Amino acid sequence: MPSRQLRNVVVVGAGVAGTRAAETLRQEGYDGALTVVGAERYAPYHRPPLSKKFLTGKVHRAGVDLAPQSDMDARVLRGASALTVDMASRTVAVRGDGQDLSLPFDGLVIASGAVPREWPGGAVPDGVLMLRTVDDCLAIRDRLGSRPRVVVVGGGFIGAEVAASCRSIGLETVLIEKGSGPLLSALGEELASRWAGLHRQHGVDLRVGVGVDGFVGNGRVEGVRLTDGSRVAADLVIVGLGVTPATDWLEGSGLRVDDGVICDATGVAEGGTGEVTVVAAGDVARWWHPLYERHLRTEHWDDAGRQGAAAARTLLAGPQDAEPYDEVPYFWSDQYDVKLQMLGVPTDYDAVKIVEGNPDTWEFVAAYGRGGRTIAVLGTISGRVYAYREAIEKRAEFPPSRPD
Repeated sequence: MPSRQLRNVVVVGAGVAGTRAAETLRQEGYDGALTVVGAERYAPYHRPPLSKKFLTGKVHRAGVDLAPQSDMDARVLRGASALTVDMASRTVAVRGDGQDLSLPFDGLVIASGAVPREWPGGAVPDGVLMLRTVDDCLAIRDRLGSRPRVVVVGGGFIGAEVAASCRSIGLETVLIEKGSGPLLSALGEELASRWAGLHRQHGVDLRVGVGVDGFVGNGRVEGVRLTDGSRVAADLVIVGLGVTPATDWLEGSGLRVDDGVICDATGVAEGGTGEVTVVAAGDVARWWHPLYERHLRTEHWDDAGRQGAAAARTLLAGPQDAEPYDEVPYFWSDQYDVKLQMLGVPTDYDAVKIVEGNPDTWEFVAAYGRGGRTIAVLGTISGRVYAYREAIEKRAEFPPSRPD
């Protein structure tokens, strides 16, 4: 049961973080009013398949819906956007279906997620699209049926996965990354280079160290001009330049925002009044992680769900009695027949070593170290990274011993 009395909780965001927060509130005994504000008109759904099996048609629309874990018994506003939050009056201003609402709260969960970065060059011709939502995915999928020449701009996880998906259905695909290789910031040079080779092995025309200067086409895209002076033919361009935390609506609230809502280790947002608890979770939040001793904003589905649940428990317990969230971050990415799994955060690593298997066979485990200690483990052997959780949690000597 909740250790303090709350009567009116508002959850802004209906993705996995907001949904898990709302469900956890009910599971933990909260019986007051609960309002969930969702920008999309759909029920909550899984985002990871959008760049993979849903994009290629292997999974149908109903297959990405997020299965409810419990009856939230909530007022759910769909197609609604939070405009502002007033900490003095404890209200969130919301606009939806042509009307403005003022939602009172004595507990607030910020789970508004992130939005894709727009193309910086202004207006783009027809056929240049981004991928973030179900509607985005359906729009792209409709065009894939005509067998277009596809150019993917951006070699992060979304771009790499989209390129792999397009090649898997036999489309001519070019992947453009202005850095020295795809997935470089996430995996580091030593291992990212292997995924570059994987894409080339599967027929992707991978262009690295080059950016996009503009698009060619009279109203409809026909090609992409690169900064090295070359031109790539294209019938469809998918832009993946990363995302920005959705925090505009928090301007003037007093909450601390710096590449996301800054939170302590329990999920409490910094800059609040102290009279009412505000927590944040998911892509919009930067939590202090006790293990890594830094604020982390991980942008991964698994973390978002677990953070949402932890934030709800913090809200119910109150800041003084809340427990720190110190779960080791985890994410995965499916590209072709290779499943990448990462446990931990390899940021600022100074050593990397293969500790199991053989990268040439695509069945291996690699460890990242910093200062002689193990900080993260990457694996392509399904589930094997979990065996190294204790080594990461206890900062075991690097390289870690192979678990039994």
